Amino acid sequence: MPATWDPLTLRDALQSALDGGAPLVLGGPVDRVVPEGVALVLRTSGSSTGVGRPVALSAAALLASTDATHARLSGPGRWVLALPPVHVAGVQVLVRSVRAGLAPVLVRPGPFDATALADAVLAAPDDAPLYLSLVPTQLHRVLEADDRALAALARCSAVLLGGAAAARADVDRARAAGVPVVTTYGMTETSGGCVYDGLPLPGAQVRIRQGRVLLGGPMLAEGYLDDGPQPFEHDAEGRWFVTSDAGAVDAEGRLAILGRVDDVIITGGVKVHPTHVERLLEPLVGEVIVVGVPDAEWGAIVTAVVTRACSLTEVRDAVGHGPDAPRAVVVVDELPTRGPGKPDRRAALALAQAAQRR
Repeated sequence: MPATWDPLTLRDALQSALDGGAPLVLGGPVDRVVPEGVALVLRTSGSSTGVGRPVALSAAALLASTDATHARLSGPGRWVLALPPVHVAGVQVLVRSVRAGLAPVLVRPGPFDATALADAVLAAPDDAPLYLSLVPTQLHRVLEADDRALAALARCSAVLLGGAAAARADVDRARAAGVPVVTTYGMTETSGGCVYDGLPLPGAQVRIRQGRVLLGGPMLAEGYLDDGPQPFEHDAEGRWFVTSDAGAVDAEGRLAILGRVDDVIITGGVKVHPTHVERLLEPLVGEVIVVGVPDAEWGAIVTAVVTRACSLTEVRDAVGHGPDAPRAVVVVDELPTRGPGKPDRRAALALAQAAQRR
């Protein structure tokens, strides 16, 4: 297997695997034999440990995800590849392109650049619905760029936004400019996003158990190809993936993600969800990662790692001075990310600890 893939060569290899050919293994070798029926082995981004796990995905699961996405949107269309095809969101752009029978639109290689994205979107053929998949960091960069980039995104039939929690202010601003943003939730273990704008895709199921999100449906992975735990279970209603996310479903059946169960900060005996605090701070500071720095008195000090200079008083005013209000602020040039642009809490915590030691 090549260390890196040309996107079009990778698309052809995915086509072969989906048609019953040899399975495709991305992100590094696996120690186990790939089971029959698996079309793709893809590593997670390693949100908890920093080390990804190999996930076995069948052709049926990948295509169920693709078909459900197209059913929720405007049908099969032409996809713009703005994400590296080494994580599920980028790979699914190529799978959807295979399913639609349309070549993907490629953004010129290199670090993400809003101008390059705009060039690709504006040059795309006008022969089918045009779709784009981004992570929140990319949308934020588009909003910080010139109006041309934002106007280019408005040409799309849908702009899927996932991989991490998106700032409400960024989503609202993009939608006000005519960009059809669709927020998505899912993971490698569900073949990508399976909940759009809080509502499950056709066939997908959501269950909340003791505050934890469980996901079901035909898009579920076969499991992990390693010796770690297998958080999959069966019951009379089907097969479920037990996520590490905390969530709630409202009376309309709309899912809200409150944060990761293992990211909860316990400060002074109070449980604080970092994602909740981040959403309160985003209008003030833009990009932010909230972490708990170990402390002898409090257990952990809620700390805001931000890229925009602000005072602790401003931060506490924005949150409301309750027990979840940060007690420290650390300003950095750029927030650390991992995988497809997800916030790297482990790296942010290290930055916050280093700042406190100075």
